[in-house]
Amino acid sequence: MLKGKRAIVTGSTSGIGLAIADALAAAGADVVINGFGAADAIEQERLSLENKYGIKAYYLNADLSQAQSTRDFVQQAAELLGGLDILVNNAGIQHTANVEDFPTERWDAIIALNLSAVFHGAAAALPIMHKQGAGRIINIASVHGLVASVQKSAYVAAKHGVVGLTKVIALENAQKGVTCNAICPGWVRTSLVEKQIEALSVKLGVSIEEAARELLSEKQPSLQFVLPAQLGAAAVFLASDAASQTTGTTLTMDGGWTAR
Repeated sequence: MLKGKRAIVTGSTSGIGLAIADALAAAGADVVINGFGAADAIEQERLSLENKYGIKAYYLNADLSQAQSTRDFVQQAAELLGGLDILVNNAGIQHTANVEDFPTERWDAIIALNLSAVFHGAAAALPIMHKQGAGRIINIASVHGLVASVQKSAYVAAKHGVVGLTKVIALENAQKGVTCNAICPGWVRTSLVEKQIEALSVKLGVSIEEAARELLSEKQPSLQFVLPAQLGAAAVFLASDAASQTTGTTLTMDGGWTAR
């Protein structure tokens, strides 16, 4: 479906980002992965993508909390790929605390990576896509881009910002062959969510699996976690020709969370 396409996925050395990179590669796209982790583990993932799918996979690290570093990263990745058809803005971090207790440095870090990096990445990608007359920008937002939860002021603010930014990019590029959409997952059992499950387990004095079910029952009516592979499949659709008239939207995958 995506053979010959060239994709960047930020925050893709593990979790949701790696699943999206895997899905794009499986569909035939060459990919640049990005993120933190042990060098040998990252190299193993990079080689695995190439060997499994017969595509080209590259790794580039960058400090995406910095504007110029983010823009330079996109330019360098596009040069490696020989162009750029798909940009998936996925990198993100989390911190929880009441507003009055929220550390300023944590607020700044979350806004920088979860929101500003999306802006700077898109700003660097768009001129490349304009020259080609086509492109796909896919922003991994969150159900928290649509609704709020307590103690997540920075994350909710950033993800709401990503949803709004997605709409602006879509409108500005509606006649330029470039689409921009956001995927809004509910609970996905990533390392970030695992930490919340562990904290809830300690707080309630229950097992990890009981805590996981309790976490789901608060928000997600399906009582099942969204799978990273499902998010990868959604990204493949949004990157495909079938989604050429899908732009400025939020694809919500939340087990019914926002239907309440």
